[in-house]
Amino acid sequence: MGSKPGAPLISKPPLRDRARQELRSYAVIAGYLFVCFAVLMFYESTLPGGGGTGVFSLATAAVKALILGKFILIGEAVGVGERSRAPHLAGAILAKCLQFLLLLVVLTVLEELIVGRVHGVGFAQTLAGYETRSLLQVLAKCLVGMLILLPFVAFKEVSRVLGPGVLRRMLTERVAEGR
Repeated sequence: MGSKPGAPLISKPPLRDRARQELRSYAVIAGYLFVCFAVLMFYESTLPGGGGTGVFSLATAAVKALILGKFILIGEAVGVGERSRAPHLAGAILAKCLQFLLLLVVLTVLEELIVGRVHGVGFAQTLAGYETRSLLQVLAKCLVGMLILLPFVAFKEVSRVLGPGVLRRMLTERVAEGR
C-alpha cells in the first residue's frame, strides 16, 4: 500500500519515540527562542522610557517562546520551506527563513485575533492596534525575527545536508590538538 514493488519498507519509530523526539525538538526551539526574546526584552527595558514595553518579564519571554516554538513545529510538520528551489545552501536557508517568518507573522496575527475575540474584543478593534505601529516598527520587528530565525534554520539545514548527528558531533567533540 503506497510503496513500490521491490522498494525497502521503512518502518516508523514507535509513537512514544516520535512523541519524545517531538517534545525534545519543541524544548530546543522554545529554549532558543526564550533566550532570544529575553535578551531583546531586557534590551528594550533598558531604553529610555522602557522602550514602551513596560517591565522586563521572563514570563512574557517564555510564553512568546512557547507559542512561536509551537508555530515553528506546525510549520515543519506541514513542510514550510521544503520546496525551495535555491541552487545553493545559502539560498535555501534564506528562502526557508523568509517562509518561516511569513508563517510566524500570519499565525501571530491570527492568534492575537483569537485572543482578542476571547476577551470580547472584535477583529476590527484588534487589527486597529496594528495601525498604531509605524511601518518602520513592523519592518524592524520582521528583521529582528529574521535574525532570530537565521541561525536556527541554518543549523537545521546544514545538519540535514551533513547527515543525522554529524554537525552536532562536530560541535560537541573535542578538537584535535595541532589544528
